Amino acid sequence: MAESTEHGRGDRRLRWLLASSAASNLGDGIGKVAFPLLAVTLTRDPLLIAGLSATQFLPWLLFALPAGALLDRIDRRRAMILANSARAVVVGGTAVLVAAGGVTIWMVYVAALLIGLAEVVADSAANVLIPAVVGKGSLDSANSKLQACEIVGQTFLGGPVGSVTFALFATFPFLLNSVGFAIAAAVLIGLAGSYRPRGAESTATDLRAELTEGFRWLKGNRLVLRLVVIAGLISLVSELAQAQLVLYAIEYLRLSEATFGLFAFVGGIGGLLGAAVAPRLVKAFSRRAVLLGGTACCGAAFTGMGLTSSPVAGAALFGLFAAAVVAVNIVLGTARHTLVPGDLLGRVLGVWRTVVWGAIPIGALLGGVLTHALGSPARTFLTSGLLLFGVAGFAFVSLRRDAFDDESATEVRVLHQDR
Repeated sequence: MAESTEHGRGDRRLRWLLASSAASNLGDGIGKVAFPLLAVTLTRDPLLIAGLSATQFLPWLLFALPAGALLDRIDRRRAMILANSARAVVVGGTAVLVAAGGVTIWMVYVAALLIGLAEVVADSAANVLIPAVVGKGSLDSANSKLQACEIVGQTFLGGPVGSVTFALFATFPFLLNSVGFAIAAAVLIGLAGSYRPRGAESTATDLRAELTEGFRWLKGNRLVLRLVVIAGLISLVSELAQAQLVLYAIEYLRLSEATFGLFAFVGGIGGLLGAAVAPRLVKAFSRRAVLLGGTACCGAAFTGMGLTSSPVAGAALFGLFAAAVVAVNIVLGTARHTLVPGDLLGRVLGVWRTVVWGAIPIGALLGGVLTHALGSPARTFLTSGLLLFGVAGFAFVSLRRDAFDDESATEVRVLHQDR
């Protein structure tokens, strides 16, 4: 009876977190399409376009570590509320600048940087909240639902809405983006309870010592360390192409600004399917098998995109990539929640996100250089796809069979979480 009651509470807490995630991801999805489209109206330089993507993710490289240590000290729900509120203010200010007609590419860069700073805190907090919110529930299922919210909001709905509203009225998508973040902050008020990590009150104030403790644990856990390296390589190599997606669609496939959102819409469908089938694939095979197969599918999708000039085939292949990368992310997220103790999760996640998300601006800049050198974004997609096959091979030789498929570890880690 007590277990049933706890399960019900976990379901309610998860619903509040998912509702907030849905609102923020809808706004974020609108913004992720609107900002590149705004940049394209200001410049067609592939290096500047890639630089915008790099700027959005640069905060992950610089601040993921201190943000992770911070989240091991404070109430993670309150951190999400403050971060989402900050994003609402910055995007709202961007809408004002766009409406005034005085926006420049450098203003877009500044806005992207500030939004990225708040995103580091908000997204990291949402991730480390999952074990505490779910309790003894299924981490695979919870991570799948969180990924589904991200996919539906950012691509399935946000992408088309962002492109269409931008084509109608350039200020409109930024206003919607701001409202989405504001709603996300307000919804979290309904998530009752304290989400400050156990022992945070007595934690030493020496940030360097806390970060050292996280590094020491990660260094001693070879499996998690290898997963960090694999995740970082996937992030770096796939971003070579993803940062050039708007140029691939508009210049290579000759799509309009409005239909670019529909192109991304197909990716959203694929990602949603990936989130739906990932837990089933894990049960049918193993997390290792899903990780290896998903990475190889990512490589096949980008290789195909580099070889086709058909918008229909290109969109379908992008949908395959989205499905595969979402399945990979679910596996990696669950492995992280399962293997890392709750009181270290923020710091280990900080290291993880520094590597994985920090690789994105590096990959974006390299993708811009590669497109400039090769003369076509399609050739960048082809290069990225071939390299992803190499990452899959590296993962195959690095991870032993059934390396992180022990479900019994999940309950042990969950007991470390505060509710």
